[in-house]
Amino acid sequence: MKQFIRKADIILFIVLVIIGLAASAALTLSHGEAGSGAKVIIESGGDLYARYPLAEDRTVVVPAPKQTAVDTPAGNPDDAASVQYDYYNVVVISGGTVSVTEASCKNQVCVKHGAISRPGESIVCLPNRLVVRIEDGSEEGGGYDSVTS
Repeated sequence: MKQFIRKADIILFIVLVIIGLAASAALTLSHGEAGSGAKVIIESGGDLYARYPLAEDRTVVVPAPKQTAVDTPAGNPDDAASVQYDYYNVVVISGGTVSVTEASCKNQVCVKHGAISRPGESIVCLPNRLVVRIEDGSEEGGGYDSVTS
């Protein structure tokens, strides 16, 4: 009978697993914590709404563009943001992290997403057309990550 798995196959498998783990560790370490110049970019309706330093704590109520939210507001009528805007998101920058703590959309995916703290991470609220992302302060942003042909 022929043996399907040989000693060389096992060695090749182990080498490939080690290379994969090393590459994964290198990528994880290269995307370290945000530096002191990291910026929080908030876009609403595809336009830049605000840019804040990640190091400064603040709370921002971001209204959704008029007639862009696709569902009815789910806000609390006693909340100040709910009274001021029909559709909104509350973005909190605190302790080097950013999170959406409240939103007027029904599904609350952006609220459940949790906090982000590293460059390249983002939080998106599709019903309210909100994008919150962190960019490294040394980069200008807007460039290509890669190009394929």
